[in-house]
Amino acid sequence: MTLRPALVIAGPTASGKSGLALKVAREFGGVVINADSMQVYDALPLLTARPSDEDMARAPHRLYGVLPPGEVCSAARWGALAATEMEAAWAEGRLPILAGGTGLYLRAVMEGLSPIPDIPENIRAQARARLAEMGNAAFHDLLAKRDPEMAARLDPGNSQRLARAWEVLDATGRSLAVWQAEPRAGGVAASWLTIVLDPERPRLYAQCESRFRAMMAAGALDEVRAFEALRLGPDLPIAKALGRRELAAHLEGGLDLDAAIAAGQQATRNYAKRQSTWFRHQINASVTVSEQFSESLIATIFLKIRQHLLTP
Repeated sequence: MTLRPALVIAGPTASGKSGLALKVAREFGGVVINADSMQVYDALPLLTARPSDEDMARAPHRLYGVLPPGEVCSAARWGALAATEMEAAWAEGRLPILAGGTGLYLRAVMEGLSPIPDIPENIRAQARARLAEMGNAAFHDLLAKRDPEMAARLDPGNSQRLARAWEVLDATGRSLAVWQAEPRAGGVAASWLTIVLDPERPRLYAQCESRFRAMMAAGALDEVRAFEALRLGPDLPIAKALGRRELAAHLEGGLDLDAAIAAGQQATRNYAKRQSTWFRHQINASVTVSEQFSESLIATIFLKIRQHLLTP
């Protein structure tokens, strides 16, 4: 069976993925499919760096701002949505281009996911409440007594993964490590070309900082003010958008604006570092671009894509 072509454009935040994806879509008749866990929500478009309406009008874009902020989009749910959009693109004779920095989303569609059942919301809420009450260190110690294998894999500072390990164990009676060892399901069979943007850290961090300042100039503080007025739960995925917590703290009187901006920039740099590490070790890149995306890279990247599309 001849596999149909598909592209992935991945990398850390502020590395230039959206700009590259747009250029590729226009050159090769593609459809840009969002693979960012924040940009899927219809909220905080500035703070989540969603492509502008003007850019999205220049080429087909899918799965941007398609879910209300009060919903939870799991990797499995996104994978199903992305698979549908890929099929639609192929049916139109277009090239699917998955663009984003959420590694688990990309793994869901490229490789499939372990068959972990959906976790009831009450169990998820209980796990997070217990974590908040105990603190990360004590919670990690308790998890280690119940599930030493999974606890050994986890950084005590990673609240999201600690709560996930606990809720899966509570809901299923099996360690998340056991579930992860199961055969994966749900991936899309395609001829994948994976382009990873991996700029050097100093330049990436500088871009993170300048982009955050640009977001502020464009109205990010007002955006957060309107979002906070919705009174949504702090555990919702969209509430974890980079800079949201810091700017909300300023609006509540806990931080002056300069301190909030500096903290938001730091949070962005920290996240970019984690993303870079993940992509270096967890994804098999066809092409790695070890610098910030710029026009000077277009010819080389386009050549790689043409070669891939011409390979039977």
